[in-house]
Amino acid sequence: MDQILIFINAYLVPGIVSGSIYALGAIGLTLLFGVLRFTHFAHGDVMTAGAYFALTFVGLLGLHPVLALPIAMLCTSVLCLGINHFFYRPLMKRPSLVLTISSFGVALMIRASIQLLYGVESHYYVRGIQRSTEFFGTFRIVDRHIWIVCCAVVLMAALHLLLTYTRLGKAMRAVSDSPDLARLTGISTSAIVKATWVIGGSLAAVAGVFLGWDGFIQANMGWDLLLPMSAAAILGGLGRPYGAMVGGLVIALPKS
Repeated sequence: MDQILIFINAYLVPGIVSGSIYALGAIGLTLLFGVLRFTHFAHGDVMTAGAYFALTFVGLLGLHPVLALPIAMLCTSVLCLGINHFFYRPLMKRPSLVLTISSFGVALMIRASIQLLYGVESHYYVRGIQRSTEFFGTFRIVDRHIWIVCCAVVLMAALHLLLTYTRLGKAMRAVSDSPDLARLTGISTSAIVKATWVIGGSLAAVAGVFLGWDGFIQANMGWDLLLPMSAAAILGGLGRPYGAMVGGLVIALPKS
């Protein structure tokens, strides 16, 4: 019995939490690949930017990290739209390799800007011992882990509903399958590209905030997570959001 409790508390719960974070990041990564047809290597640093946006408002307004999420999502979406407008959009007619390489440059610019504004030291949303909730009188789960998993499940369900039942989601899937055919049917690909950046950036911001909440906030945190996120996206099939959800858990649980 003790070994089962140790497995749940020390390995299973942290694995599910990490998997939820990986999945949120991987979904954004694979959505961008599906619509824009290039691998966005700056996605990890976009996550980091989202975490620092939330840190700013947690520090200024004393908000709980969960309450700072909508602001971080909004700021990160604006950042992504700006990046697309100034750096990627002028290169859209070039080979995808050019866009992929340019994303490395964008990643470096985001990281350098964060280091310039916030320094290179680590930051925390909450300091001190975190409260935990006891279940069945035997094992405990830290409250932030409950928040992270529940919010991730809600966001994934919302994304599923958006992709399945809304006009925007169907248009995104059509552009992902065949941009030329989608354009012929009257779908505005530029509007779909912007919507994809907003959704991908928002999910990246959530993943960044959760990653920082579960540990600490540091300028390289998103870049360090890029490899497992990419592995999750590839494992689930690039361009397939549902596969990325499963891929995040598959990568995180054995790692934990």
